[in-house]
Amino acid sequence: MITVNVEASKAYKVHIGAGLLEQAGEYAREILGGEKAAIVTDDTVDRLYAEKVEASLRTHGYEVVKFVIDSGEASKNAENYIALLNFLARQKVTRSDCVIALGGGVPGDLAGFAAATFLRGIAYMQIPTTLLAMVDSSVGGKTAIDLDAGKNLAGAFYQPNVVLCDPTALHTLLPQVFADGCAEVIKYGVILDAELFEWLKQPIQPQIERVIARCVQLKRDVVMQDEQDHGVRQLLNFGHTIGHAIEANSHFMISHGSAVAIGMCIAAEAAAKQGLCSEQCVLEIEQMVTRYHLPVQTEYTADQLCRAALSDKKRNGSSINLILPERIGHCCIRKIPVEELQNFIEAGISARRKPCR
Repeated sequence: MITVNVEASKAYKVHIGAGLLEQAGEYAREILGGEKAAIVTDDTVDRLYAEKVEASLRTHGYEVVKFVIDSGEASKNAENYIALLNFLARQKVTRSDCVIALGGGVPGDLAGFAAATFLRGIAYMQIPTTLLAMVDSSVGGKTAIDLDAGKNLAGAFYQPNVVLCDPTALHTLLPQVFADGCAEVIKYGVILDAELFEWLKQPIQPQIERVIARCVQLKRDVVMQDEQDHGVRQLLNFGHTIGHAIEANSHFMISHGSAVAIGMCIAAEAAAKQGLCSEQCVLEIEQMVTRYHLPVQTEYTADQLCRAALSDKKRNGSSINLILPERIGHCCIRKIPVEELQNFIEAGISARRKPCR
């Protein structure tokens, strides 16, 4: 097992290793305490892993209650958030009890936001079961729901008390869902770690624990410098401004990982046109994205993407911050006026319409 220590506004550990699902009760008892554990999960993960986690919690003395949502981004909404708060109240969950977020990014974000706000904050554990959640959304304290105007527009910074990443849960993922997580791993390589990027040129499954650990360490280091997302933490948004716009235009029919992969390619092409990075850098990003069976282009227009992106939380008044590669392992934060965003996106899209290299 690998353990990563996070020293943010709340200190906690991220444990990575096989068999942690069956040990959830042990960690909850030691770290969270309380008498009641409220599991928040989706209907897919409920069928696969909830029973195992419930049994472990009960073995360690917990009364277990469970709140199940439909799987998919559409469930990360205000209606389910309020329903979850009412559920916790009806179940008489107290400040000394805990929430267990079990699943991918959607139940993780929803459970975290509820834990942050119910009774003004109660303890919670993240048990991510997708690669995307293990390397990204379960660590760092960002919790949120989506609003009609855009993704993750209502939320809170609220760190978990502990994170358990059991790579055996990845065995049941559909190939596309696993690929979604690979997009976030590629992102870390491009923005922060050329060595990790090199690792990804070899099959990822045999090295999955060290890849997850490296991503968590990279995110930990960024979060410890900028927990509230005012500076360097914005690097983690590489591919996300355009990616979130693609998701919104597709009504979330295009997955987060696929949208981010496209967003990274568009941003890289536009950066190359501005002289920020080389065409070789763009080629390496595109080839890595393709290696993991992710898309590199979109059918949406620059106008469609710009309109959606201007509702993004990374907008700051009349400007918006873009994350652009300079070379593999290093990106910069570039602030541009919002009126230049459409031309920026068009520069990246027009390049993506070329035949693939």
